Amino acid sequence: MTMTTRVEKDFIAAYKAKDEVRVAVLRLLKSAFKNRQVELMHPLSDDEALDVIQKQSKQRRDSIEQYTAAGRKDLADREAAELEILSSYLPEPLTPEELGAAIEAAIAETGVSSMAGMGKVMSAVLAACKGRVDGKTASAAVRARLQKNG
Repeated sequence: MTMTTRVEKDFIAAYKAKDEVRVAVLRLLKSAFKNRQVELMHPLSDDEALDVIQKQSKQRRDSIEQYTAAGRKDLADREAAELEILSSYLPEPLTPEELGAAIEAAIAETGVSSMAGMGKVMSAVLAACKGRVDGKTASAAVRARLQKNG
């Protein structure tokens, strides 16, 4: 079953169950899928749908951060509930050990040994771990690893 089909089926089930938060999140996700599909002018592949879900998840994380900083716990809690629903469509995140192994493999593959090549390592890590690690986490880990080299 494709990602878009799964979201559509889950939307119908949530609508029938009157699960308001899940319906709202999946409605927005379906809309984002449609917008991306129009933009690309072809049906979405699972990788493209995954990119849309990741983008929506990142927006929720950013909102949670901002609402928490502004003292709006009620809004931050709603965003966290939405993020939890979106996360159920994402692959299992990498453990720190798996991320470290992916970084080491990317460094070996690219031959980079300094901060100057961080972009190459980041590209390799994000391509190898598509959907399983967010850019912020990967960036921090790659930076720490490359700085250790000196």
